[in-house]
Amino acid sequence: MLANSSNKPTATPQGRAFWRLAIALPLWVVLGFGFAQILLVASVYALRWAGVPLELFNETLFNTVFAAVIYLVSLLIVIGVPWWLKNYRTSKQDLGLTRLPSWMDITLAPAGFIVYFLCSALLVYIVGLLVPGFNINQVQDTGFTDIAPGFEHILAFLTLVVIAPVAEEILFRGYLYGKLRKGLTMWVAIPIVSVLFGLVHGQWNVGIDVFALSVILCSLREVTGSIWAGILLHMLKNSLAFYLLFINPQLLNTMGG
Repeated sequence: MLANSSNKPTATPQGRAFWRLAIALPLWVVLGFGFAQILLVASVYALRWAGVPLELFNETLFNTVFAAVIYLVSLLIVIGVPWWLKNYRTSKQDLGLTRLPSWMDITLAPAGFIVYFLCSALLVYIVGLLVPGFNINQVQDTGFTDIAPGFEHILAFLTLVVIAPVAEEILFRGYLYGKLRKGLTMWVAIPIVSVLFGLVHGQWNVGIDVFALSVILCSLREVTGSIWAGILLHMLKNSLAFYLLFINPQLLNTMGG
């Protein structure tokens, strides 16, 4: 399925309208995501202050539930608050969720992964040459450390390979990209979404890698009119990262990671 033309801007906004769309909307997504984290952290401190023995809970299970709730609250804030306060509605078309996954999505996901991998490697190499002291091999902080095989591996996999890709695609390539494309061209919307996606990951090397990932994910939404191919690609990328970090870290060390 090709992208629905109604997602594309009928006219390029000028002046104040352009900057409101290009700056205010991405800023709102960041604020919503940040506020969700602050709210959840404050809730944890409040529970501890009230004497709830959170340290008795399995740490990996706690981190999984914590991450899932943060993503859920983020989506409720970013999408729900504008709807509630100003009737600023978000449709399934805005989110790229008007249909179920198709064979085209399944086919394009691995092809997109190859393109992403090559683009990421090239960008990281260039930045490594241009920026002194740039640490290409810094490992991403996933929030999971010293997890035991079995149950804890399943929880970490569920968080990193299922929950995170679905939630992030709905938030960034769904809500943010879908809204931006109502008033901006893809040549403006893709860099905005991708730079923001890189920044929220917090680490230079990870940010550059996910910037390249986001460019491909946005392009897949543009081609298919949906975020399903992007979700599948994101899951594929995170599955590989999960394998290298938790299943076979020796391979990462062999490759110089």
